[in-house]
Amino acid sequence: MPVDYRLYLVTDGSPAILGDRRLEDVVKSALDGGVTVVQYRDKTSETKSMIANATALGRLCSLYRVPLIINDRVDVAIASGAQGVHLGQSDMNPAVARQLLGPNAIIGVTVSTIAEAGTATRAGADYLGIGTVYATPTKENTKYIIGTSGVQEILRALYKGRCGACPTVAIGGINDKNVQRVIFKSSATVKKLNGVAVVSAIMSAGKPENAARELRGLIDQSPVFITRVSQVELRVEQMLACVNDVIEQLAQKQPLCHNMTNLVVQNFAANVALAIGASPIMANNGGEAPELAALGGALVINMGSVTPEAIDNYVKAVHAYNACGQPVLFDPVGAGATTLRRDTVRTLKDSGYYEVIKGNENEINVLLGETTAQQKGVDSGASTSSEAKKAHLALQLALQERNVVVLTGKTDYISDGVRTFSVSNGSEYLGHITGSGCTLGTTIAACLAAHRGDPLLATLSGMLIFEIASERASLREDVKGPGTFVPAFIDELYNISKLAQQYDTSWLANAQVSEVS
Repeated sequence: MPVDYRLYLVTDGSPAILGDRRLEDVVKSALDGGVTVVQYRDKTSETKSMIANATALGRLCSLYRVPLIINDRVDVAIASGAQGVHLGQSDMNPAVARQLLGPNAIIGVTVSTIAEAGTATRAGADYLGIGTVYATPTKENTKYIIGTSGVQEILRALYKGRCGACPTVAIGGINDKNVQRVIFKSSATVKKLNGVAVVSAIMSAGKPENAARELRGLIDQSPVFITRVSQVELRVEQMLACVNDVIEQLAQKQPLCHNMTNLVVQNFAANVALAIGASPIMANNGGEAPELAALGGALVINMGSVTPEAIDNYVKAVHAYNACGQPVLFDPVGAGATTLRRDTVRTLKDSGYYEVIKGNENEINVLLGETTAQQKGVDSGASTSSEAKKAHLALQLALQERNVVVLTGKTDYISDGVRTFSVSNGSEYLGHITGSGCTLGTTIAACLAAHRGDPLLATLSGMLIFEIASERASLREDVKGPGTFVPAFIDELYNISKLAQQYDTSWLANAQVSEVS
């Protein structure tokens, strides 16, 4: 009979977790809430006590037709009649365990790398526990913190290695706040997770049944933060034909654009948002985010400040917007400038789902974990990459994060992991004023809030109104340099918005967008 791995409970019988409760009572409550597999994990009890506990848990699990797995101890699994065993990398070889337990036993193996996954499947593992996804207090010797991108890489490798049928569960730091994100972001296009393993999220809960039921509900339903309704992947010509409609929708809907950005940029960002028809608010306190998110707008997290207080506010805000299913744009400003900024990027990336990530080449490389080179301030610096390489970076991060990525530069690249386009518009003046990158994020976010069908189309629309407006402004006779450019630029954003509302698409005549093969 196939095993349902959707909600896999790993027990923790330590006094700090159980308190004065009985392990059996907590597990029963979790089973009532919808747990589908139970693993008995006990690193401190004597063998006789472990067998007694496992036998009692086995009887309980059988009432729910849920398999009981024993952590590490093959002898305890045999003595208690459990359905299987879960092995770590330093435990018994799965092939040997199979000889002892028989052909019908369930044998799972913890893996953290592609190589370990390959070895385990060749040795006959029935399922894999992939992790550690996030840091967790339940394991003292965590070998790797691999994140959702590490899980995704292992899933993709299993498929390529013709092991796509092997069930998998993610483990490590998973709870009700991140379970949907873990499942969504971990899943490769070709292979998805079969479930998640949790410890503290249920074992530490005051009401384990409620905790399990909430987790099971989140696992079984689509994430609210994934709101794509368009099933048609438009190509370049089709998308360009829709851009004016998006800008017109933006002017009609006037969505809230919530900016968490630095003081230097706030005034400019507010004026840009107003010019294109959005309703801006500059609010850096994450405590306001739940009410603002409920208004149906978009959030821009511009990683200007990386103080502990700022990071906490960013996390609160992205949680609030994810919970409401509203789009979030993340701009990892200066991601490679310092160790603190690189660490902050990792924290924020693991704390929420971002419908769009926008950054220069260096910042995108940091997000991919492919560089330790120090970035000079917020500047990208001279690029040595080919245009094809830059396009691939955008595609690679979009596949990893399952979102839209904008890689900015002299030529911009955007990708949703399926379609990748280059955009060659924009004025050189944008590189000589403060906040051009930040306000591009504001513009894109406003378009995301106005058009919820195709995030790539919304992103492209934001890029084109922004960059074409900059070109139009730079050609004006009253523009003599960066100082006179800024007000002219805001004027042209406003003028294009008015043209869009009149269904006049002439402003798109010079759009330079190409599909990257």
